[in-house]
Amino acid sequence: MDGVLRVAIFIFYIWLIGRMPDIRRMFAYHGAEHKVIHCYEHGLPLTVRNARRFPTLHVRCGTAFMIMTMIVAILVFTLVPVNVLIDALGVHNGIARLVLVIISRVILLPLVAGLSYEVTVKWAGSRPENPLVRVVLWPGLQLQRLTTNEPDDSMLQTAIAAMQMVLAREQLEQARELDSGAAA
Repeated sequence: MDGVLRVAIFIFYIWLIGRMPDIRRMFAYHGAEHKVIHCYEHGLPLTVRNARRFPTLHVRCGTAFMIMTMIVAILVFTLVPVNVLIDALGVHNGIARLVLVIISRVILLPLVAGLSYEVTVKWAGSRPENPLVRVVLWPGLQLQRLTTNEPDDSMLQTAIAAMQMVLAREQLEQARELDSGAAA
């Protein structure tokens, strides 16, 4: 129940700050980013008109990753018997127990992050139309309803310019790799 309460507090916090004008504007830029990425992934020219057609929600969003990480953490920390192991070591209370709990969480963090990444980015990101993906990512997509707003055209233009800069840099890096490979 403790983990569920933490998730609820987190969601309430996101909802609450989303009422602030500056944060609402930032969430609209977040929506613009998603629309432009959708446009790029569908192979369309990066224009405001094309980007406007797409939704503000995206399966590989960092917001979806965050909520998936919270869910996976709750599952992992529930299934791994940390308290039993600490009891077996003879530590029953006090600061030593707290330190061991914190250490165990830090040790399990790569597992939590890795599982979350595999589910959200690798598996679900490559199968966005799969009905099971839609069920698994539903919490993250619902949270995105709080962290994305409909952008105006200037926000879409900004997201397009940023995407074009990323694409230009990737092309430059690919060209450098080809040149260094040919020289070797």
